[in-house]
Amino acid sequence: MNSTPENNTFSVSVKADRLAFGDTVLFEHIEFDLPASEWTCLLGPSGVGKTTLLRLFAGLVPDVENVEVKCSDGRELKSRAAYMAQQDLLMPWLSVVDNVMLGERLRSEQPDKARALDLLARVGLTENANNLPAKLSGGMRQRAALARTLMEDRPVVLMDEPFSALDAITRIRLQDMAAELLKDRTVLLVTHDPLEALRLGDRIHVMSGRPVKLDEPLTPPGTAPRDLHDPAVLEGQADLLERLAAADQDKAA
Repeated sequence: MNSTPENNTFSVSVKADRLAFGDTVLFEHIEFDLPASEWTCLLGPSGVGKTTLLRLFAGLVPDVENVEVKCSDGRELKSRAAYMAQQDLLMPWLSVVDNVMLGERLRSEQPDKARALDLLARVGLTENANNLPAKLSGGMRQRAALARTLMEDRPVVLMDEPFSALDAITRIRLQDMAAELLKDRTVLLVTHDPLEALRLGDRIHVMSGRPVKLDEPLTPPGTAPRDLHDPAVLEGQADLLERLAAADQDKAA
């Protein structure tokens, strides 16, 4: 059963009048929304700006002007968002359970070890709770990172290709786990994998061009995680591959 984060009924938007790095204009007059309690997925060629857009939501792009992140309830997003990166970012000198509780310790809060152990049980790592990360496989490390993300109990979760380095079977298992454990959260997922987006996403955008353009979202039917053999998933994959091919040509032009 999922833990229930604080109010997750608010949507989030980022608006950028202009964002440039040197002479390269990345975003111009762009506005992008994350609907409440939905998974929004970003696809696009390498270097198009997917991670930068995610980092704008996270407040991790320094020295930017004319960029505004707003929540529909009027409160700030920063303290209400959790971030999960492609690398697991586990501290090698801490046990798995201590890694899960790291956020609480950094905030000088009393760690809730019982909850951390419960989350590790939910991701299948009970027997590894006291091990150091070096003893874990890649898939196990990402499960620990997922437990740490859940430990933060934030209504918004920003995920930057968290499963891309895993083998195909482990990736599918982690997708299934994330879909279950992050149900009803507001999630932004950056991915290079159209099938991953189709399995998990409520809305899928393809980014292209300079300045960046966002196409109309694809909205897969059904409930995540979707079956790989679902005809709608296969049809959606063909659609997304066409969009990505066009985006790649746009980038090269």
